[in-house]
Amino acid sequence: MMGVSTLSEWTGRIGELVIGATAKEGGTRSHAVTLGGEDDLPYIGNPPSGHRPLVAYELSDDPELWPAAATRFIGDRVHDTAEWAAHAEKEYRPDLIRLYLSSTRERNFSDISRIGETVASVLQATELPLIIEGSNDPAIDSAVFQKIGEAAEGERILLGTAEAGHYRSVAAAAMAYGHSVIAQSPIDINLAKQLNILLRETGLSPDRIAIDPYTGALGYGFEYSYSVMERIRYSALKGDSDLAMPMISSAIDSLVVKEVREADEGDACQTAIAWEIYAMLPATIAGASIVCVRHPLSIEPLKTAIAALWNGEPKGGM
Repeated sequence: MMGVSTLSEWTGRIGELVIGATAKEGGTRSHAVTLGGEDDLPYIGNPPSGHRPLVAYELSDDPELWPAAATRFIGDRVHDTAEWAAHAEKEYRPDLIRLYLSSTRERNFSDISRIGETVASVLQATELPLIIEGSNDPAIDSAVFQKIGEAAEGERILLGTAEAGHYRSVAAAAMAYGHSVIAQSPIDINLAKQLNILLRETGLSPDRIAIDPYTGALGYGFEYSYSVMERIRYSALKGDSDLAMPMISSAIDSLVVKEVREADEGDACQTAIAWEIYAMLPATIAGASIVCVRHPLSIEPLKTAIAALWNGEPKGGM
């Protein structure tokens, strides 16, 4: 852990990134959210600098590829992506919705028009700012990201994911339709910096990049992820502008680890929630501006804990 800082130590500042656009801004979201803006380590100061970390709820257009711990709680709604998103907004009140277009990862996927229809239906079903994850197949990346960008034009979404091996398609779609990009690297500060430089060389401005340093599950690499996130934040505050972007962290593997999959039936729900919360809350302490969960009951306690830390009144007993 890094020691307590003083503002005089830092010469850098985390840049701000905006997700979502209201009707006045050409979109349909009820509000926009702003990330970043910090000039100190997380939760330091009264009030802390920058913007409070946010909680995103993740869902998928293909429930067969989603963790059972998440889908069995939602029930039949998982078969209608728009209804799933609307239900999550109303009942569980996340700050953002993160839609994974997991269907694009099916073998020989080619139904590009369906992607646009799904994005449009989710935009109609929820008024929250959106993060949308597309393909990870270079053969269809360009078409998929183009369709997502077009369907969400004017909504200022956060579009994912750019990686070192394929980043041009997502960057091109973001620039063409006014969106921002998630830049993911495999738990390595130098690779995170390199990818940001590559994205900027395509013409994408720094205020449209969110860093995803990849987050392992608790006990399965999270500790190393945490240290890398700390180093990214520390370097940015020391003046490294190539790392001075807000970070996003997802408990992507938390609901598929052995401890969650094999939990006793009576404890399964609480085990899943705990596995997400006890990774994602520390991720905000390491510097994440957005943390993402897949079990809906993880949202409220995580938001409550973040608010308590932000207000300087940490509470135990989650």
